[in-house]
Amino acid sequence: MVNPIVHWDLIVSDAKKAKAFYGALFDWRFDESTFPGYTVIDVGEEGRGGGMMQRPADAPGCSLNTYFGVDDIDGTLAKAVERGATVLVAKTEITGIGYWAMFLDPDGIPMSLFEPVSQA
Repeated sequence: MVNPIVHWDLIVSDAKKAKAFYGALFDWRFDESTFPGYTVIDVGEEGRGGGMMQRPADAPGCSLNTYFGVDDIDGTLAKAVERGATVLVAKTEITGIGYWAMFLDPDGIPMSLFEPVSQA
């Protein structure tokens, strides 16, 4: 399997300001009803949506976090660690959807993995 980008998140310092900016710039719509503290971004039928969340106060900065689809999240996370990655979030269930995990690559770039529930 080629590991496609399956989701992305904007980690922002001011969610209200970011929604106003991206909503006006790209005509995105936002849904805050699915997960507390998380906003689902609807980019329309031609693109792959993502999400937005407020950056925790102790986090080093804002970022764009990318999720790569994998068949085996445990194996892929182990392979990343063997090659110098640092786990930030261990395999975590997203009820009814699948599992995700986050790591820093050897350069300190955050990356996430996603395994759909049908494969988990």
